[in-house]
This record gives sequence, structure tokens and C-alpha cells, in this order.
Amino acid sequence: MTVTGTLEIPSLEGKVSPEEWAVRVDLAAAYRLVALFGWEDLVFTHISARVPGTEDQFLINPYGVFFDEITASSLVKIDLNGDKVEESPFPVNAAGFIIHSAVHSARHDAKCVLHTHTLNGVAVSAQRDGLLPLSQHSLFVITSVGYHDFEGPALNADEKPRLIADLGTASSLILRNHGLLTVGESVAEAFVRMYYLEASCAIQVRAQSGGGELIHIDKSVIDKGYSAAMQEQRRRNGGQHRLVWPGLLRRLDRRDTSYRQ
Repeated sequence: MTVTGTLEIPSLEGKVSPEEWAVRVDLAAAYRLVALFGWEDLVFTHISARVPGTEDQFLINPYGVFFDEITASSLVKIDLNGDKVEESPFPVNAAGFIIHSAVHSARHDAKCVLHTHTLNGVAVSAQRDGLLPLSQHSLFVITSVGYHDFEGPALNADEKPRLIADLGTASSLILRNHGLLTVGESVAEAFVRMYYLEASCAIQVRAQSGGGELIHIDKSVIDKGYSAAMQEQRRRNGGQHRLVWPGLLRRLDRRDTSYRQ
């Protein structure tokens, strides 16, 4: 069933390149999925994606629009400063792009940057030991996660070098006392990485709330298990995101196709 969207704006399909339109649809889908999975924080946080064929242009959410309202055509095109490079009826939160611009500028492979403030993620980010090896889900995260200390709201460009250094080559970053961040070479990859990071945090918080002694997975098992799982996924389908993303889009389409507009 198609539900009429709340945003009445002209479609950009056919007015941008096919490559850009494909990224727009995927990015709008990611915003809808973040809402569907309960990872949103009102209109705050962002998911950004590099415009194909560019190094300094990005797509981001129209500020003030809820994630379950976002469409492919409503996404705003901005530069590394968070300023609009094309006309749009919607504002952007340039200050909120500080974290994203830092990652995009430092990591060519970070074509998508996904940032959340989920309760589980913030709870784990507030723990001194960070993410613990407590679950199979954590096998997919814990070997490639960095930590960045809280410096207050991320509004100061001076923080960028420290954030980039803390991320390094990792695919995930836990922003202490703040939230979670993942990167990917596609929107799908960044989203699936966030799924595992968020799930690992949720499992940890629930396990800790039980009050019993926790069993940590041995490092040798983590190293072996993660390596084997990743090799198998790459051999079979090029990665988990390629396996599950089409199904996630079908799930959205069964609910509401307006994100494609």
C-alpha cells in the first residue's frame, strides 16, 4: 500500500544523474529505516552520503523534517561546510554536519556516514570499558571500533582532527557520552554496520541489567570468528549489506513507497 507523503515537493527524478538518484533513494530509505527501527532522536542526528562523482558534495536530511517523512527529492545537497550548493526549500543544520564533514574529508571510502543517539548506544558510550565482547553480534563490530572522548556538543571545527584520529581506519566509532557512528562505501553498508553496533549495545545493556556475572568471549574466538564470518560473507555475496539491503527496501515498500519520491 502506498501512503501519501507529507512533503509536497517536485520530484528530482530525471533532473539529477541516475547515479545520484540511486543514492538519494537509498539514503531516504536509510532515514525511514532508522525511524522504523526506533533509532531516531526527534529530528536530530544525520545520515550523509557523498554525491557520486564528487569529492565535496553531499546529501543530507532537510532539517526539521522527521526521518519517517524524508524522501529522495527532499534531501539537500551541501558542501563540506554544510552550505547548500543547490536551491532547496528546506534548511540544513550546518553545525550538525561537523562530525560528518570531518569523516568524509578524511576517509575516501566513507561514502556514507550514519550517526545516532540511541538509548542503548549512549548508555554504552557512557561506560568506561565501552563495548564488551558479550555476544555473537559483537564479533562483527568489536575488532573495528574506535572511541572519541566527549568535548561537548560537536559544534567546533577544532575537534575534527581528534575525531578523525580516533576513528582511524575503523568502520565504527563510539562517541563517548554522545552516541554511535558508522561509515560505509554505500548507504547499505553503513546501515548494516549500525545494525550490528546498535544490537551489540542493546544486548550489553540487557545483559548488565540482569545482575549476573557476565561471560566475555575470548579474544582468540573473536579474532577467528570475525575473520571466518567476513570471509564467508564476502565469498557468498560481497558482504552482508548486499544480502539484506534489497529485503529492507521491500519491507519499506510494503509499508510506504513515498521515500522513493
